[in-house]
Amino acid sequence: MILRLAVPGDAALLARWDEKSHVKWCTGHDPDQLLPEDEREDWAGQIARDVDWLDILIGEAGGRAIGVVQIIDPHMEESHYWGDCAPNQRAIDIWIGEEADLGRGHGTQMMKLAIARCFAGPAVTNILIDPLVINTAAIRFYRRLGFVDVGERRFGEDDCLVMALPRAVWQP
Repeated sequence: MILRLAVPGDAALLARWDEKSHVKWCTGHDPDQLLPEDEREDWAGQIARDVDWLDILIGEAGGRAIGVVQIIDPHMEESHYWGDCAPNQRAIDIWIGEEADLGRGHGTQMMKLAIARCFAGPAVTNILIDPLVINTAAIRFYRRLGFVDVGERRFGEDDCLVMALPRAVWQP
């Protein structure tokens, strides 16, 4: 398993993954409906951006793209999705693209690589994630990786559980 920076040629794949039922469910969208045009991610535009607060990474297993990880600096991120965050933190979003790749350990491998990448910066003290409260499988998954509950928070229309992995808890 490797994580590599997304390139413009990945945009169509990411857009296709966004329409997968399991991805829509995890992001608070109706899995049986097409994403509304105004809620579709502009992956080509996102990948083309050169900002210090975002890395879009493709997880590859055996040379095949299987998922995506976004690592965000929530203090610098321009939409302030996370609110007023202290510096020296990171936030992670992750998903597996194809249903056939779920439950095969790819998510665990991708998260471990993403966590190591976050903590490679010696100033980073904490990593945040925000699974939906109803996504109990994801919450169990993150707890197994060492994340602890911070508290429930509403992001837009989504009830999420904010979780954190402090550097002091992390076991490389």
